[in-house]
Amino acid sequence: MQTEHKKIGIWTSTSLVVGNMIGAGVFLMPSALASFGSISLIGWLFSAMGAIVIAKVFANLSKLIPASDGGPYAFTKAGLGDFAGFLVGWGYLISVWTTNAAIAVSLVSALSTFFPILAQDSSIALATGLGFLWLLTWVNTMGVFASGRVQLITTILKIVPLILVAIGGLLFLDPQNLLPFNMSGTSSWQAITATTTLTFFAFLGIECATIPSSSIDNPAQNISKATMRGVWIAAAVYIFSTAAIMGMIPANQLQVSITPFADAAEKIYGHGAKYWVSAGAAIAAFGALNGFVLVQGQMPYAMAKDKLFPTFFAKQNRKGVPANGVIVSSIIITLLMFMNNSKNLAGQFKLLILLSTFFTLLPYLWTTVSYLIVRAKQATTYTRTKTITAIGISILAFSFSMWMLIGSGQEIVYWGFIMLMMGVPFYVYMVYKK
Repeated sequence: MQTEHKKIGIWTSTSLVVGNMIGAGVFLMPSALASFGSISLIGWLFSAMGAIVIAKVFANLSKLIPASDGGPYAFTKAGLGDFAGFLVGWGYLISVWTTNAAIAVSLVSALSTFFPILAQDSSIALATGLGFLWLLTWVNTMGVFASGRVQLITTILKIVPLILVAIGGLLFLDPQNLLPFNMSGTSSWQAITATTTLTFFAFLGIECATIPSSSIDNPAQNISKATMRGVWIAAAVYIFSTAAIMGMIPANQLQVSITPFADAAEKIYGHGAKYWVSAGAAIAAFGALNGFVLVQGQMPYAMAKDKLFPTFFAKQNRKGVPANGVIVSSIIITLLMFMNNSKNLAGQFKLLILLSTFFTLLPYLWTTVSYLIVRAKQATTYTRTKTITAIGISILAFSFSMWMLIGSGQEIVYWGFIMLMMGVPFYVYMVYKK
C-alpha cells in the first residue's frame, strides 16, 4: 500500500513545482526578450499574474478533492466526467514525453560548456542524454521520497546562480540599457501579448505538486501551499534576474548573447563566474528532468486506477512506485530523442515540442471549468463573498489560459486537436472493456 512508504513534505513538494518550472531554458530567456526591449518585463508581470491565478485554482481544488492522483486529469474528471478527464490525461502524457526529451537535449547542451565534444559529436551527445534519462528513471523507481530529495537539492542549487545575478546586478544597473522601452516595432499591446506568451512557457509545471498527491504528506494542506509558494518563488526569480540582466547589458549585445546569465555573472563576479552559471543551467535541466520523470509514471497510474488506461500501469513496485509507467514512458522518450538526432525527423520533433505547450494549456482551461462545477456541489458550505471570489478567480484563469492558447498559434492548435482526437478510439476501447 502507498501509505507504507515515506511521503514527501511541504518543501519537497514546493521544490517539485519550482524545479519543474525552472529548467535550462530560462537561462536563455533574457536574450529571447531583448529584441522587444524592457517592455518584456511587463510581459513577465502579466505571465506571473496569470500563473498565480491558475495556481490558485489548482491549490483550491487540491483542498476540495485531496489525494487525487493525476492532478489536472483527476480534477477535470471530477467536474466534467470520464471523457474530458481522459483527454486531459492523454494530452498531458504526450506533453510530458516531449518535454522530457527536450529537457534531456538541453541538459547535454548545458554540459557542452565543460565538455565541448558534446557539441561536436551528436552520437556522444545522444548517449549522454539517454544516460541521464535512464539514471533518473532508476532513481524514480526507488520511491517518491528518494526522487523528492534529488529534486529539493537540485532546486536549491539551480536558483542560487539566478539569485546571485539578480542581487549582484543591482550594483551594475544602468537605466539607459532599459531604453527604448518598446523595440519590437509593433504596438505596446502586441509586444506585451508576445512577451507574455513567450514568458508564460517558463511557468508550465504549475500543476506538478497535484499529480503525485497520494504520495504527499497531508495533501489537502501541503499541495495548496506548495503550489502557491512555488509559483511566487519562480516569479520573483524570473522577474528580478531578467530585470538585472537587461539593466546591465545593452539590448544590442543581449540579443546576440547565447549565455546571458553567464555574461552577466562574469561582469559582476569575474571570469570564473560563467562556469558556475553554466553549471546552474545544467543542474536546472537535471532537476526538471527528475521532476517530470516522477510525473510521467503518476499520470498513467491515476488513469489506470480508474480503468481508463491499461491496468498494467496501475501496478506498483515494492517501493510504492508505479514503475511500469515510468519505464514505458522513458522508452517512448528514448525514441523521441533518436528522432531528434535524425536529420529527417528533427522537424517533427520540434513540432512535438511546440505541441507540448498546447497539451499543457488545455488542462488549465478544463481544470478551471471543472473547479466551478466541483465547488458548486459544495455550495452550501461557502459564503456569498467566497463564491464571488471563486468565480472571479475562475474567469481570470480561464481567460488567461485561452489568451495563451490563442497566442500559441493556429497551426499548434490544429495539430494539437488532431493528436488529441487520436486518443478517442483508445478511450472507446477502455470504456468497452469496463
